[in-house]
Amino acid sequence: MNPGPLLHILTRTDLHHLELAPDEAITMVEDGYLAYASGASRNPAKLMVPMPDAARDAVAYSMLGYDGSLEQAAFKTSYRQGSTSAEKYYTTITLYDDSTGLPFALMDCHRVGATRTPASTALIARACARPGARTALMVGTGAQGIRTLPYLLTALPDLERLRLFGTHPDGLRDSVAALKERFPDRDVELVDDVEAAAREADIVVAASGRAAHPKIRLGWLPPGGLLISVASKGVQEGTLAEADYTVATNGAQVEVTGQRMAGPDGVFRIDAELPEILAGRAPGRRSDEDRVFAFSSGMIITDIPVAHALAARAIAAGRGREVALWT
Repeated sequence: MNPGPLLHILTRTDLHHLELAPDEAITMVEDGYLAYASGASRNPAKLMVPMPDAARDAVAYSMLGYDGSLEQAAFKTSYRQGSTSAEKYYTTITLYDDSTGLPFALMDCHRVGATRTPASTALIARACARPGARTALMVGTGAQGIRTLPYLLTALPDLERLRLFGTHPDGLRDSVAALKERFPDRDVELVDDVEAAAREADIVVAASGRAAHPKIRLGWLPPGGLLISVASKGVQEGTLAEADYTVATNGAQVEVTGQRMAGPDGVFRIDAELPEILAGRAPGRRSDEDRVFAFSSGMIITDIPVAHALAARAIAAGRGREVALWT
């Protein structure tokens, strides 16, 4: 009996010790954006369904896309209950090889998101920070933020001052360790006053959840400042309307995951999308004095290359198992 195509299943444990170097991950994610900008890839807006029982504070997401450079189609799903902890957050990605018409892998997507998110943040900072930016403030120490500082420093090696705010001891420890692993000679300055630190920062990355700090206002940043929101709740509502220049990884996604960022008229004003900026078809800012707000929402065309690389390395190392799902 023909067992049918085999699907390689990779658990979080299978992927745990695999790591991409920041420069490698940034290049993969940039290539994903550029393939999309060239028209070779497809990335429809994600679906979001808030669960009806408000007391559970639960939401489900789904994304479908195609990476034309790797010829891989993918489905990503996420379910989260509660936003103060990652304990009940489950996310997977399934890859299909469009060149052969066969499934490739079904895998936990936690490590994928924790890699492509700081890579996207670093690309936004490289493209949109004012020339001569020297100080970066990272707000948040969850999975989406732990690797941000070494990625920022890889993209912007002239950064001189790296500052960090967080409320979880383990996250603070892991964030500092992630920087030290790649840049052992660099230090992180821990802060306890987000507003005061933001007023001295050229770049602020907000990746906090139900933030234990006042919501960050773009006006706190000095002229020329860049505020990057990683789909977080730690940024003041209506920030899109307050910015001199606005950037999104994808405009359609902002209207799904960033509804609270719209102005009082409900309009989502996006001046440029990151793929267009990276392709040289739009500026990252209009002037050195602009306060720029960038909304980074996950795009599956950046998940696919990272997931593919991690899956290929895990399979080569003999991890995971093959399942004949379609017997």
